Amino acid sequence: MCVPGSTAAKHNSTQTPLPTKEETMTHSNVVLLPVPKSIESLPGDFLLPHRAVIRLDGQAADLLPAAQVLKDAVDSYAHRCWQIAVGGPVDDAAVHVSLAGRVAHAEGYVLTIQPSAITLEAADAAGAYYGAMTLRQILRQCDTRLPALRIEDHPDFSHRGVMLDISRSKVPTMATLEELVERLSEWKINELQLYTEHTFAYRGHPEVWAEASPITGEEILRLDAWCRKHFMELVPNQNSFGHMERWLRLPRYRHLAEAPDGFDLPWGGRMEHPFSLCPTDPRSLQFLESLFDELLPHFTSRQFNVGCDETWDVGQGRSAEECNARGRERVYLDFVLGIHRLVAKHGRTMQFWGDIILHRPDLIKELPRDLIALEWGYEADHPFEKDARLFAEAQVPFYVCPGTSSWNSILGRVANALANIENAAQNGL
Repeated sequence: MCVPGSTAAKHNSTQTPLPTKEETMTHSNVVLLPVPKSIESLPGDFLLPHRAVIRLDGQAADLLPAAQVLKDAVDSYAHRCWQIAVGGPVDDAAVHVSLAGRVAHAEGYVLTIQPSAITLEAADAAGAYYGAMTLRQILRQCDTRLPALRIEDHPDFSHRGVMLDISRSKVPTMATLEELVERLSEWKINELQLYTEHTFAYRGHPEVWAEASPITGEEILRLDAWCRKHFMELVPNQNSFGHMERWLRLPRYRHLAEAPDGFDLPWGGRMEHPFSLCPTDPRSLQFLESLFDELLPHFTSRQFNVGCDETWDVGQGRSAEECNARGRERVYLDFVLGIHRLVAKHGRTMQFWGDIILHRPDLIKELPRDLIALEWGYEADHPFEKDARLFAEAQVPFYVCPGTSSWNSILGRVANALANIENAAQNGL
């Protein structure tokens, strides 16, 4: 950590060593993630002085997170000691950070690097933070001599999320999660979900998470605050229908299972243990209500992903008679609507996976308009276009959720993942 001095050197200080020709960078070989909307090369370079000021022009509370990113980056990557100041003289300012009405798009920014100074203008606090993260990437690659550039960027999607499965492998430590949040925020990700089946430490259900290294309520509180510091929303995630086997295998919860003795899988074969809650048993919703009452107060997010995907066993067990009479998807929808009522009691917007309701597109119009359908797919040829259109035509808000193909493999199926993500992005706008 640098110790600020009482004076700042000029930008052309002779204390700044000039890079060799091999060290000179241009915009064409600077890698920025995500790729900005536009990058324009300008004449010259900016040489980082040893001491200078990051000048905030406007509301300090909104701009301080961006300034702190820049101060830390200059210290870490260029070994320069800069101060943060609000207003005042401009002659010692290396970076000017401000909110500007001419940056029209929410979370957008304009970053200009000139030989005399760096200017970061943003539409809002998040835009200033993202612009600072872009400058941090440049500093990491360019050391003390930055190519003169003008970068404009803003997001196409207002919600840009990552869901990390913490139920099928080791639960990450807080140090790992905090590092992940910082890295994702540099890539302008603004929503994080930790996919949970049995790995939240519900105080009233210790047998479920025993030996599962669960994440605790206190850790969620800390992580939620860490995410907010990085302009990220930590959205609670608890699968609430299928994928409940770690609960339903236990004697205490077995009475809630749809198929206590197992069921046939849709692609052949059989699963010899319970999997989903029984949607026709009123005790299933009572059970979920007790979980939501404990889980949700730990999160500041007003959203909640309740899962409800891959309920393959519904109709093969205790709900069979009702499913035969009214239809499997109708029984499914009625239970999802019951979950929606529980979520609404907490003042949250419910997210749920849309795969089952897509089996009966005519039922989509019956979904409340204050929930979010999550349209997910794993393969490059997943029909995002067709499925997204069904939700859009019914005026049901939706996310597109491509898989990263990083499971059941050593290095991941990168080509499939990239094609899947591109397919989803093109059809989600």
